[in-house]
Amino acid sequence: MPIFTYVAIDGKDSPVNGTIDQPDRSSAISALGKQGLRPVSVREGKPKTATKFGGILGVGKVKSDQLVMFTRQLSAMIGAGVPLLRALSALSTNMTDSPAMQRILNDVIRDVEAGEMLGNALGKHPETFNDVYINMVKAGETAGIIDEILKRLAVQQEKSMAIRKKIKSAMAYPIVLLFITILAFFGLMIFIIPQIGKITTDLGGADAKLPAITVAMLAISHFIISYWYIILIVAFASIYGILLYIKTKKGKLLFHTIILKTPLINKIIVKVAIAHFARTFSALTEAGVAVLEAIDVTSRAVGNTVYEKALVDAEAEVKNGKTLSSVIAANPLFPPIVSQMLSVGEETGQTDKVLVKVADFYEEEVDTAIAGISSIIEPVMIVIMGSMVGLIAVSVMMPIAGLAQNVQS
Repeated sequence: MPIFTYVAIDGKDSPVNGTIDQPDRSSAISALGKQGLRPVSVREGKPKTATKFGGILGVGKVKSDQLVMFTRQLSAMIGAGVPLLRALSALSTNMTDSPAMQRILNDVIRDVEAGEMLGNALGKHPETFNDVYINMVKAGETAGIIDEILKRLAVQQEKSMAIRKKIKSAMAYPIVLLFITILAFFGLMIFIIPQIGKITTDLGGADAKLPAITVAMLAISHFIISYWYIILIVAFASIYGILLYIKTKKGKLLFHTIILKTPLINKIIVKVAIAHFARTFSALTEAGVAVLEAIDVTSRAVGNTVYEKALVDAEAEVKNGKTLSSVIAANPLFPPIVSQMLSVGEETGQTDKVLVKVADFYEEEVDTAIAGISSIIEPVMIVIMGSMVGLIAVSVMMPIAGLAQNVQS
């Protein structure tokens, strides 16, 4: 949506500068009038975008814990009877540690003052408020239970954030070990192996026959030292190309398909996807969102394109008269317990409560799976490091032992 920069006069005849999001200039002038401002100049400007490096470093983005805190505080204030605009203004004033959130809240306040619903105002900032958040807020406004909806949103965000932190924590140690292993390999190849090659050549002469493994190590070392810049360029270009491809629709689908077939990792990915599906769909149905709309929103929030495609297909079948439990039961991506529990929920009219139990169960399973894979990865990485060091040690010791035998004979 276009952003208009304006200069206006307020009720005290003081000049006011700012920006406003509206579909066109006339709508911007009308919205300013509703805010009690007399427009002097209204011009369309370019939307502010984060720089590439700022985006990589997370500058200008709202952190998950800040969003959870905002959601909980807004819920508490509305539940206590504080008017919406007053609550938003108070939260905006207190968001001094998050300029990005403060800027977003100022935009939301202006939109709400202009007569927009909170859900629509939040929907103008999809980089911060996802589809699930927006749809639940809209459902809460319609039903008049916005404070309860915000509480559920905060709980859901905390659960999702906890899972992400556990996965990051579990992967931190293996990544550090892998990084150390790569550094050790290049350090040995660049500084140690060439010296060993020089020593063996000095002792045995230029015609000395070296073991095949030593020759291979010397060749690798020579290649790394001679063409290190090519290796760096190829490595960075490959990583950059892969990351770009994964961001495309086709690349993301291929990547998610591969990780769902990768041993050990696939179990965690499946459990996380099922937990996200169950908790998101439960929250939406509990908020009063229609089943088809809930499936559509959940498909985009589940975090895996393979599951997203499965839910989109399920939505089409449900639209044709089938029950969601029967459609999911026929899909091997979903464990039998999901369709069974969903069927019970459909029969009893308590789908939201049943799926919360499913989400809790799979979130506990994620914890168990992460602990299991962590205990496996550690010894595997140690074996890899040991094997690499052992291989280099053998390539060094074999020619030295051969030379010693020649000297003795």
